[in-house]
Amino acid sequence: MKRCLPICLLLLSFSAYGALTKWVDADGKVHYSDGPPPDNVKTKTLTTPHDSASGVPAQKTFIELEAERKKSQKAKEEAAQKAAQQQENALAKQKSCMSAKANLKALENSPQITTYNDKGESTLMDDAARRQNIEDARKQISTYCN
Repeated sequence: MKRCLPICLLLLSFSAYGALTKWVDADGKVHYSDGPPPDNVKTKTLTTPHDSASGVPAQKTFIELEAERKKSQKAKEEAAQKAAQQQENALAKQKSCMSAKANLKALENSPQITTYNDKGESTLMDDAARRQNIEDARKQISTYCN
């Protein structure tokens, strides 16, 4: 009995997907039926959307729905990571811009700039090195401060 019930339900569910036939009798009354109409009437077969291979309506399975959900969730996570990375890059660029501006201001406004060599000895920056450092600072500003 337990095995018979699922088989019966399965067979009944397949019959629910059969085509309906619409026909009009001699009195002009419209009839719908899943069986064949009389021979002398004009008929029209009504169908439901279905998978052409099996005749069963095309519905997404749980596995397909779960795969779509995971795919959309992964896309959202990737978009969030990309946005965070862009924000981090913009912040680093802003810090580099501020640093380059401060460096240029110090180079232009200080009459004498002291530098330290490899041994830790202090020396004064000559005019040629100063002009080169100012040029480098301006290049950094043009790179980072757009």
